[in-house]
Amino acid sequence: MVTRRSVLGGALATAGLPLLAPLAASAGTAHAAGARPSPGTGEARRVAPFTTAMPVPAVLSPASTAGGQDLYELTIRRATAEILPGTATDVLTYDGHFPGPVIHARSGRPVVVVHHNRLDMPVTVHLHGASVPPEGDGNPMDVFGPGASRTYVYPNGQPHASLWFHDHTHHMESEHVYRGLSGSYLLTDDIEQNLPLPTGEYDVPITIRDARFDEHGRLVYAMGDRNRTTILANGRVTPYFEVAARKYRFRLLNGSNLRFFSLRLADGTPLTQIASDGGLLERPVTVPVLTLTPGERADVVVDFSRYPVGTRLVLANSGPGPADRVGQVLRFDVVRTAEDPSDVPAVLRALPAAADLPPATVTRDIVLSMDEDGRPDPRAFLNGQMYDPARIDTTVAFGTSEIWNVTNTNTRTPHNFHMHLVQFRILERGGRPAAPGEAGLKDTVRVSPGETVRLHVTFDGYRGDYLYHCHMLDHSAMGMMATLRVR
Repeated sequence: MVTRRSVLGGALATAGLPLLAPLAASAGTAHAAGARPSPGTGEARRVAPFTTAMPVPAVLSPASTAGGQDLYELTIRRATAEILPGTATDVLTYDGHFPGPVIHARSGRPVVVVHHNRLDMPVTVHLHGASVPPEGDGNPMDVFGPGASRTYVYPNGQPHASLWFHDHTHHMESEHVYRGLSGSYLLTDDIEQNLPLPTGEYDVPITIRDARFDEHGRLVYAMGDRNRTTILANGRVTPYFEVAARKYRFRLLNGSNLRFFSLRLADGTPLTQIASDGGLLERPVTVPVLTLTPGERADVVVDFSRYPVGTRLVLANSGPGPADRVGQVLRFDVVRTAEDPSDVPAVLRALPAAADLPPATVTRDIVLSMDEDGRPDPRAFLNGQMYDPARIDTTVAFGTSEIWNVTNTNTRTPHNFHMHLVQFRILERGGRPAAPGEAGLKDTVRVSPGETVRLHVTFDGYRGDYLYHCHMLDHSAMGMMATLRVR
């Protein structure tokens, strides 16, 4: 049986690093592949919703701006966070921040990030959604160990986008991200800056995720755990967020390992979606419900000027799970009036129509599947194979475009699909054109059981080796991952 620990051990030995004691040994949680919390694991006390304020993530300042680039230094370390009121919970962090911090970047201006590893285990850092050279991509086997540092260079040659960074250490990515190793990377450019969209304090990143705690307030981790039913927004349990009666831009990220969110305003007012993974849509889209799978992002504008001061408006979730546990995400409390010079233009950016995309020279079929027969150590596959870091699964020619038909052959288990290096376009979902909210640039896409999505991908970023995988991180840690070589 190939287990999470045995694969990790072989990988780290290959990298010249020792196999370290599992993180869970110090946190008191289940850790092995397919493990579930024992029946004796208690549940944390229920936290009444809307009793704590949602924080805004800290924005990092560069250590240097010399030489036409921004330099950041971050320490990856353990810390504690007050996720449950009055309780200190052990977490993994970038510079002690939970929720993770924000880096602001601009297209055409490089960013250099030096990460110092102060954990007792190896890590790597992936900038999700970015077009970067392979040495800066955070390959799962390109780890750096305890006490070591690694410098990542991000050229920022792509247009604006709400990106994020997270650990990608195979087979540890799932647990590391669950315990806090993620942050936001907001890339902007002249196209975005020249629009009158809400900015400054009215432009708010929100990471939504689920978690499970024991009776001592510790995060419980087990691979494939479907009982993570405590909903966090920016690291707090179902919080409230005070707003002015004006327009806000919310940059939403689904930071969960497995959970799908279907977000809506409880009073039935539609959300105005203006962006997806790869930046602004061509035009704003009115959506009654916004579905986000793990790793997906969407920017929405909510105009609170329609509500009188004193209004309390819930952002609800109608996604899978018990409604009494996962049905509320956060509450917006309208507490004051404010001037509002912002606007949402009818046209946000120019994107080529599907018919005008570069001609595809190759069509590929990609199959996502995993065991769903209840076995204790489920395996996950991409085109029938588990991830092998020594294997190149697909080779493409630099500068070419391809069509990828991505199919989920499971009957009950949903997946999603993420490609490193590129932003793609969704041509079809189940034989039908992409919905307007999915018609922009994407790097992560939902694939429901039995469904096929058809993608147009152009490989004109960099040559080298990159991953493609399910971004339900428990599934990728179970093996649903492969390597692409661009040459």
